[in-house]
Amino acid sequence: MCHFSAYTFTGMNVITRSSAKIKRFFRILGPGLITGASDDDPSGIATYSQAGAGFGFTTLWTALITFPLMAAIQEMCARIGMVTQEGLTGTLRKHYSKAILYLMMIFSFPAITLNIGADIQGMGAVANLLVPTIPTFVFSIVFTGLLIFFIIRFSYQKLGSVLKWLCLSLLLYVVVPFLVHADWGAVAKSTFIPTIHFNRAFFEILVAILGTTISPYLFFWQTTMEVEDMAHKTKKVMINKRILHDMKMDVDFGMLFSNLVMFFIILTTGAVLYQAGVRQINTVGEAAKALEPLTGELSYLLFALGVIGTGFLAIPVLAGTLSYILAETFGWVEGLDKKFHEAKGFYITLIISLLIGLSLDFMGISPIKALIYTAILYGLTAPVMIAIVLHICNNKNVMGEFTNGRYSNWVGIITLVLMSVAAVSLLWFTFVSE
Repeated sequence: MCHFSAYTFTGMNVITRSSAKIKRFFRILGPGLITGASDDDPSGIATYSQAGAGFGFTTLWTALITFPLMAAIQEMCARIGMVTQEGLTGTLRKHYSKAILYLMMIFSFPAITLNIGADIQGMGAVANLLVPTIPTFVFSIVFTGLLIFFIIRFSYQKLGSVLKWLCLSLLLYVVVPFLVHADWGAVAKSTFIPTIHFNRAFFEILVAILGTTISPYLFFWQTTMEVEDMAHKTKKVMINKRILHDMKMDVDFGMLFSNLVMFFIILTTGAVLYQAGVRQINTVGEAAKALEPLTGELSYLLFALGVIGTGFLAIPVLAGTLSYILAETFGWVEGLDKKFHEAKGFYITLIISLLIGLSLDFMGISPIKALIYTAILYGLTAPVMIAIVLHICNNKNVMGEFTNGRYSNWVGIITLVLMSVAAVSLLWFTFVSE
C-alpha cells in the first residue's frame, strides 16, 4: 500500500509539474503568437491559395525556408522594443535621420493601406458566399464598423485576449487537408526538394509568398506590442536572459504556427484546385467556393470561416501599425489602452485607414488581385526595412549589450539577400525578359 501511495504521489507530482509548465508556456504566448497568426491574414490566404492552385505542391518548400528567416527578423524587432521601450518608428526618430524615418513611412503606408482594403474586401466576398442574399459591400461596411467599434472600445489587454482566441480560427486550415485526398509522397518531395521555375509567373508568386510571410508591417507591430506588453506587467522587470528566452519562445511558436498554416493552405489548394485544373483564382470567394464541389461543403465552410476569422485578427494589427507609425513620427499620444479623447490623432488615423481600405471595395478592384499585389509590394519593400532593422540591432548606442549575435546577423543577412534577389528577379522578368 505504501509503495502504491509513493508511486501515486510521484505520478501526481509529475502531472503537476507538467501542468505548471504548460500553463507557464501559454502565459508566455502573447505578441509573438498574435503577430505570427495575423501574418496568415486574407492576403496571405489568397497568396498561398494562388500558389497551390497555380503550381500545385511546387512551393511547399518555401514554408521550411521562411520559418527561420521570419523568426529571426521578428525576434530582432521584439528585442528592439524590449530594450528601447519604444516602437520601431520611435527608435528611428530618436537615433536616426529624418530622411530614413520618412523613407520608412513611404515604403510602409501604401502597402499597409492596400492590405487593409484587400482584407476587408476578402472578408466581405467570403461572407457573401455564406449568405448570398446580402451584398458583399454590406458585409464590408458592417465588418469595418465592428472593427472600429471594438478597437476603440477595448483596451490593449482585452483586445490582446480576443486576438489570442481568434488565432484558433487558423486551425481550420490544418484540418481541411485531412478531408481531401493528397499524394503524401509528392508532398514530402516538394517540401524537402526545392523547385524553381525561371519565369515571371513563378517569381511573382515567390515574391508574394516571401512578402506575405516576412511582412514589414509585422516588424512595427512586434516592436510596439513588446513595449505595450512590458508596460502591462505587474512588476517592473529588468531585461535578462530569462525574459529574452521567453520572448524568443513566444516569437518562435508564433512564426512556426504561421508557417504551419501556410504549408497546409498550399497543400489543400494544390491537392484540390491544381489537380482539378483550377489554375487561376480571381476572387477570395472563388478560392473558397472552388473547394465545395471538389471536397464537400464542410471543407468549403471551414475555409470561408477561416478567412473571416483571420480578417478580424489581422486588420486591427494592420490599422494599429499605421496609427503607431504616425503617432511615433509626430510625437502624438498613442496606445490601444488610451481613451479616444486621450489619443485623438492615434485613433483618427486608425479610423481613416479603415475607411480608405473600405473605399477600395467600391473601386471595382478584384480582391484576390489586390491581396496578391499587396504581398508583392511587401516583397519588394521588405529588403529596405530588413536592412534598417539589422542596422539598429547592431548599433550599440541603441541596443547596448543586447546587440545581435552571430546567428541573428547571418540569418538576417541571408533574409535580406534572398528577398532582394527574388525582388530583382521579378523586376527582371517583368521589364526585361518579357
